[in-house]
Amino acid sequence: MNELADFLAALILVYTLIIFASIIVSWLFSFGVRVPYSRPLNAVFDFLRDVTNPYLRIFRRLGLQFGPIDFSPVVAILVLQIGGGLLVGLIRPG
Repeated sequence: MNELADFLAALILVYTLIIFASIIVSWLFSFGVRVPYSRPLNAVFDFLRDVTNPYLRIFRRLGLQFGPIDFSPVVAILVLQIGGGLLVGLIRPG
């Protein structure tokens, strides 16, 4: 059970980092930074969007956007960390 808890904790950490990467990429695009077209770079951007959008869409429905700032990724990360921490704590023996 301890190995399963460690795996789940690592999975939550990786998904949190992917959400952070997606946020940074979206900020760069909103500030007008344009990178030259490249297939590998486009594949990375598509991966980030495709992996994070289903989870973030749940929190975007809550209307957490105030002006130009969207707080839904912050809430999504908090829920992921707290909920994942509780789940890992329940799985981990002792």
